[in-house]
Amino acid sequence: MQSILIFSLMVIALLLAVPQGTVAYVGPGAGIAAIGTVIALIGGILLAIVAFLWYPIKRLLAKIKQKRVNENDQEGTPS
Repeated sequence: MQSILIFSLMVIALLLAVPQGTVAYVGPGAGIAAIGTVIALIGGILLAIVAFLWYPIKRLLAKIKQKRVNENDQEGTPS
């Protein structure tokens, strides 16, 4: 019986400690600023990912191009 009472008191204390949801008005200026911030954050993250992946791809393409140029040079020179 005592454990049920302690459990009930703990549940009540937990429910009282959780804040209640509130309804608030966000004006147009603050709303546009918040949306702009989220868009900028997502864009920055995507740009960082693309930049991180682009450098190795660019080196690979340059290596392939250099290999083609070397093969073409070898074919054109008389042996």
